[in-house]
Amino acid sequence: MLKSLTLAILFALACSQSSAAPFTPKSDSEVVEKLPATANDPSVRRVDSLRKQLAARPNDAALRLEIAQRYFDLAMAQGDPRYVGYAQAAIIPLAQTAANNADYWQIRGMLEQYSHDFPGAMKSLEKASQLDPQAANPIAWRAAIDMVQAQYAEALAECTKLVPLVHPLFAQGCTAYVQANTGHLQAAYDALNKELNAAGDAAPGLVLWVQTRLGEMAIRLQKYPEAEAHYTSALKLGITDQYLLGAYSDFLLLQKRPAEVVKLLADWERSDILLLRLALAGKAMNHPKAADWARQLDDRFTAALQRGDRLHEQEAARFELFVQGHPQKALDYAVRNYGSQKEARDADILMQAALAANQPKAAQPALDWLRVNRYEDPALAQLADQLVAKGATR
Repeated sequence: MLKSLTLAILFALACSQSSAAPFTPKSDSEVVEKLPATANDPSVRRVDSLRKQLAARPNDAALRLEIAQRYFDLAMAQGDPRYVGYAQAAIIPLAQTAANNADYWQIRGMLEQYSHDFPGAMKSLEKASQLDPQAANPIAWRAAIDMVQAQYAEALAECTKLVPLVHPLFAQGCTAYVQANTGHLQAAYDALNKELNAAGDAAPGLVLWVQTRLGEMAIRLQKYPEAEAHYTSALKLGITDQYLLGAYSDFLLLQKRPAEVVKLLADWERSDILLLRLALAGKAMNHPKAADWARQLDDRFTAALQRGDRLHEQEAARFELFVQGHPQKALDYAVRNYGSQKEARDADILMQAALAANQPKAAQPALDWLRVNRYEDPALAQLADQLVAKGATR
């Protein structure tokens, strides 16, 4: 549940598919886009069945909320923002009648955070908790939003509230995530790994999230074989999760294994965050499709900029810096992105773009975040050293 904001949620986040201008095919036989093979996906079949039921029972609030939740889950797994639009459409008729429905406010908050309306999302999630104090999901989402905004004390307070409400592995994962960002990386890794080994009855989705987080921590600890083991264990669970695919792809790129990225992400071009990894891998290995992947991303990010969509400025910055070779454009994206999102990836691209654009002081907010929170990462520490040597302040 927390993982979707870590691109967090934000993670992450789900991806945008659009072009800079309308396109009209020349004939009925011309292929415009290949949709994912979801016809046999049980999750898609289930939500289609629910939609048919809704046609007969349009005033069924519980059914609308279930449909919205399932569409949101599909968006997080598949990286297709259309599912978020379907979820929003499902709950719109409830706006005037569900004021006292905790599930409505929870789903509304999830959709608001997807659009980076973090203040609105926090209000909705707080309303959900007021109506149902024993519900864990609103608390977990508030913790995730706090993490994205580097409000670690607030996040830890939310994690503490989860302890009596959720599986011990979930609670430990929440706490460890905060600790790993605030100067206790090794202790957080050890505690979470121990809890995972003791959690025989944990749900596969929770195990996937924990293994992904452990993989990220292991990289920062320079425990690369352990990181590989965590990621491969998560993949073996057989759950479609674009955040896991993105995190493992980043690891493979760090290990200079771009061919494995291309194989891993086959048929994932529709997801912006995964298409970015394909473009990075394609450039690294001079892949025949590298130019096409770069063109697709350029179209999507240009269109997003024109319509004021700021969901993927971090990815756009990485694209401009590492694929297109435009440090100033990358820095512009990275600075705007860091205004609302302050996770490690956001700091990393801000620092790298500032160095490439020879504007070290532009990365000062990231350096301050690194120092104040005692964030541990040798790669970021090296970037910080380079920025200070060029005029930034430690």
